[in-house]
Amino acid sequence: MTESKKNIDENDKTSEEQGQKAKRSRRKSEKTRGQTLQEALGIDAQEIQDVEEKLFIARFIDYFSEDPLDFIYKDKNTEQYLKKVNEKVAQLDKGNEEDKLLKMSFDDKHIIETIYNLKGKAEALAQSKGIKGSADKRLRWLSLAITIPMLALVFVLSLLSIDIIFLFPILCVFCIVPQFLRSYVLKKWFTFKEESKDEIYAQNREDIMVLKSFVGELLNNIRAKLLQSKVPLKLIKFVLHSRDYENLKLLNQRPTKGLTQYFYSFEYPEGMEPFSIPESLKQYDTPIFEKKEKDKPEKNFVILTEMKGKDGIIESFVPSLREHLAEKINQMLNESEFSKSPKEFKDIIPNYSENMAIFCVCGEIVEVSDVQVSNWKDKFEFYLFEGKECKCGETIYALSLMDDSTDVPEELKDIFFS
Repeated sequence: MTESKKNIDENDKTSEEQGQKAKRSRRKSEKTRGQTLQEALGIDAQEIQDVEEKLFIARFIDYFSEDPLDFIYKDKNTEQYLKKVNEKVAQLDKGNEEDKLLKMSFDDKHIIETIYNLKGKAEALAQSKGIKGSADKRLRWLSLAITIPMLALVFVLSLLSIDIIFLFPILCVFCIVPQFLRSYVLKKWFTFKEESKDEIYAQNREDIMVLKSFVGELLNNIRAKLLQSKVPLKLIKFVLHSRDYENLKLLNQRPTKGLTQYFYSFEYPEGMEPFSIPESLKQYDTPIFEKKEKDKPEKNFVILTEMKGKDGIIESFVPSLREHLAEKINQMLNESEFSKSPKEFKDIIPNYSENMAIFCVCGEIVEVSDVQVSNWKDKFEFYLFEGKECKCGETIYALSLMDDSTDVPEELKDIFFS
């Protein structure tokens, strides 16, 4: 290499590094939605955090009250949610008189005990109908139960020097059986949930209404605080799974598997003029679903757990449904930047087949249509796979590490490893 060529290459490399640093600097300087609201409306940062924390509690308890079956046999995930709820509720004692009354209501209604009680009754119902574990765990067990004997049989037959032609029918059986069993497990799970929904409500109506009554108190508390701080209510949008609360304005709704997502903002008191929205916040006053954002999916998430791979090539994985973490995954995606993957899907998962595939909620194999590299806060990169719409009408989004040695941020570990 000549000296001039060497200098050019070094200059190109330096320019590229400077460009990347500048890009990272721009990303870091971008304000969060909370910071923008705080500055534009002149309110305290703690008030924004207070609203976010209370909405988290409301969303979780509302979701649990609508679909307790989605939490059965998931002790670890339930404990993580309840730990966060307890931490955030404990902070209410440090607030004003209304917050302290809310904390008293939480204790008097025995919200945590009610959740445990409802979860226990839902698990008892599941056991009475032959459902003795979560679909995720069942699928993982089946994967191991099929893969290990298959590998052992292939190893033994190879030692016997049997011609590959005679092994082919056996391998085909091992390829078909996992797909059939996955489809059976998922269909059985969703059928059970659909058939048991009304029974759960009828047997536990009192407990469910206790949870919903507290959610209603919590939402009214948030609304009162926003009105006191003169925050334009149109800017605060959130998702619930029921229409059992007052003082909310329904923006849109969308059916998901067995449930409906309702998108709300708060309603102004009757006769009250809405607060004007500052020009700098107009970007947040946008319709829900008028324009679909392809790179920010909102439901039907699968995580490729127990992933083995290196340098962006995935050798093996176990697909795990993460419907109960959809909100947290959406938040993570909303905090990420996306770029088209330089690798084709067939090169990323070269062994993608019936024996190692991403599955739809109906049990069909997902045909991946797009692969994005997602960058979360310049700290962590992962794959986002988008599936084509299945014949059942659902669309699956799958997330995966790019390398099994990747250091996952603590706040995201429950998404990728639970």
